[in-house]
Amino acid sequence: MLVSHLQDFSRRQEEAPLALGLEPPQESALRSGRAELPLSPNYQATRQHRPTGFTAAVHPRGLARVASPGGAHAVFKALCTRPWLAFLLCLCWLPLLVGCKSDGPRTERWSAYLPYERTNGPVMTLPPRANGAATHLPPAAFSAVEQTNPIRPEWLQPATNSFRLGPGDGLEIEVLGEASSRANATVGPDGKIYYSLLPGVFVWGLTLAETRDLLAAQLGKIMRTKPEVAVTLRTVESQRVWILGAVQKPGDYSLAASMPLIEAVSTAGGIIQAPGSLTGVPDLRRSFLLRDGQRVQVDFHRLLAQGDLSQNLYLQPDDFVFLQSDTARNVYVLGAVPQPSIIPYSDRLSLFAAIASCGGTLPYAQGSKVAIIRGSLVDPRVALVDYGEIRKGKLADIALEQGDIVYVSFVPYRKLALLLEGALSQFVYSVGYNYGSKVGGGYPVGPTVTPAGGP
Repeated sequence: MLVSHLQDFSRRQEEAPLALGLEPPQESALRSGRAELPLSPNYQATRQHRPTGFTAAVHPRGLARVASPGGAHAVFKALCTRPWLAFLLCLCWLPLLVGCKSDGPRTERWSAYLPYERTNGPVMTLPPRANGAATHLPPAAFSAVEQTNPIRPEWLQPATNSFRLGPGDGLEIEVLGEASSRANATVGPDGKIYYSLLPGVFVWGLTLAETRDLLAAQLGKIMRTKPEVAVTLRTVESQRVWILGAVQKPGDYSLAASMPLIEAVSTAGGIIQAPGSLTGVPDLRRSFLLRDGQRVQVDFHRLLAQGDLSQNLYLQPDDFVFLQSDTARNVYVLGAVPQPSIIPYSDRLSLFAAIASCGGTLPYAQGSKVAIIRGSLVDPRVALVDYGEIRKGKLADIALEQGDIVYVSFVPYRKLALLLEGALSQFVYSVGYNYGSKVGGGYPVGPTVTPAGGP
């Protein structure tokens, strides 16, 4: 029976060009591979117009592209003349036909990342959404996560190590007993100072006492007796701290000695009430301190609002203090999205709309575990939602609240603490550094967060 079917199929292929009314030259062109045939504008390429074994598609220019099976025709003839070969072919395909239980290729994973899908015309297919209003997550859906880098006991004490010189620091040098020897010197970019007849003396990283002894030893080589030298620190430029945000005078400040956090905020003019402020004080829940690239768990609400001195740590060089303004009603979308953005909050803002406004998710994003971070930076709450199911319409959309951080992970995480740390690190880097670039007149640093709809 199989052989008879194959013979009938081969006969229909040989008659295929006659079904389209082809001339012999056109028939030979088809037999050689592919050919384009002019058709009338009203021609419809339906199943009864196409011969079996040929593929035809109507193009907008009025051409039908017809593809012949080519070498397949010779294979079918070989099967017809050799029944034992057809029998072996059936045996090879039988296990696949019996054991295959697949539902077919799954394309839902990638369809969300395409702007639209065209099928025989300009038809736009958008990702599905769940019907009805967005759902508000209950408090039970959020989990508390223990964070890293808490306040160390030694940070609550002034530094015991002495100040060490660096480029830009100004010194006053004098040989005791010789009033005319008093002079000022500045540590250059190469770490050297120049005094009297001495060549450049490298002092970068030395304390004032070490610098004094080194100068006395160098001067003793060109003087009859070893002199006594006095070295005084005049200005400090090598060690600075950044105090930005809702303060009177945001900027960078020199740090010649240990300074507690409250004193540093006072040095910057104290906190201010920005126009449009809701409470008159900064958003202390979202204020933070960065040290050595890590966020320190300082509770600014307990420090500035309640006077809890257990949060009043001493600043170190290159510390970054940021007091968040409470005038901004935003939602932050970060992580594996084409354009991380700050989105103005509204009562109708949902998770799907927030991610869509950032261009959706990247192809390699972990859409099955999108984190919604709510609460303060010191005591955040995290909820993981399946954005992939929301996009397909199988789960209801999630309503967002003011100040929420939406984080789409790049890679799968086994520990929720690592996911939270990555999300909050990108948040503080983006918000703090971009604000610092505006104060300094430079360009944004680190992962850029732009307002939705902005450049």
